Amino acid sequence: MKQGSLFYDPSSERMDIRFGLESYYGGLHCGTGMDVLIDGKWVPTRIELGEDWYLVGIKTDNISGLVVRL
Repeated sequence: MKQGSLFYDPSSERMDIRFGLESYYGGLHCGTGMDVLIDGKWVPTRIELGEDWYLVGIKTDNISGLVVRL
């Protein structure tokens, strides 16, 4: 599994994952499953788009910067 941080890519208008300085996932699509690190534990979720991008079952106003793995 690869681990990285979520960020919004304005050029693709999608959330993406940065794995390193020059390593990216390439743009996430609705329904993409992943684990997110919450309070030191990996929680399974998936990304969706409503008014904004969100992770199903994760209560936060901003998902940018969250550590994820897939």
